[in-house]
Amino acid sequence: MSSAAAFSGSVPAIYDRHLSYMFAPYAEELVARVPRDEGLRVLELAAGTGIVTKPLREALPGSSSLVATDLNDAMIDYAKGAVPGDGIEWRQADAQALPFEDESFDAAVCAFGFMFLPDKVQGWREARRVLRPGGTLLANVWASRDENPVPRVIHERLGELFPDNPPPFLDTPYGYHDEERLRADLAAAGWDDARLDDVTIECVSESAESVATGYISGTPTASQVLERGGDTDSVIASVAEALAAVDGNRPFRSSTAAIVITATR
Repeated sequence: MSSAAAFSGSVPAIYDRHLSYMFAPYAEELVARVPRDEGLRVLELAAGTGIVTKPLREALPGSSSLVATDLNDAMIDYAKGAVPGDGIEWRQADAQALPFEDESFDAAVCAFGFMFLPDKVQGWREARRVLRPGGTLLANVWASRDENPVPRVIHERLGELFPDNPPPFLDTPYGYHDEERLRADLAAAGWDDARLDDVTIECVSESAESVATGYISGTPTASQVLERGGDTDSVIASVAEALAAVDGNRPFRSSTAAIVITATR
């Protein structure tokens, strides 16, 4: 498992509580693109805390089936409690080696997960393998930090706080955005018709402090700060101060940018 993907301990609950403000709008945007056919077999990759799973299950016809997977058992355990209701099969699964037969699903959905795969081409290849001919792949990835003010400001502040060895986690979720590379990786995995759409959404959180808490304590940055001898509360306060100076404090509003990938097998 990549250390960048190691969401465990109290991280899932903090992640869900403080970062859903930015993931939920993109969940709705992605779910709106999913086919609504009766009897649809849907696979969700990197389901995390279930931020996409809940609206996805609600949007699908009752005759459809949904299998929600994640690499991390801690995320799955949290999501099972956070997403009530029947009709969801939860499975631990590595997106690079899916435990499903060829052509098992009609659609595959992955929100902000492919950035974490060590072998991204293999991940795209596996998604294609488990889809039937004509099946749909829907995924999104974050655009660069330059297009996302919040992680840019946080990255800069962490660099000031830890000048000799800044926590590197944010390099991973915001490091897979080059469209030429995305197209090349998709093509190498057999996806020749992929469409890439730029999507920008203004997201609103209760406060800059909540956002800072989410990014610092609700991601693997938490352990990286401790490894460097940092005080978590002090780091959160410093990051919140930097964020508030850019986008205000209560409520906290920020522009976010992502790339949505749509492809047909």
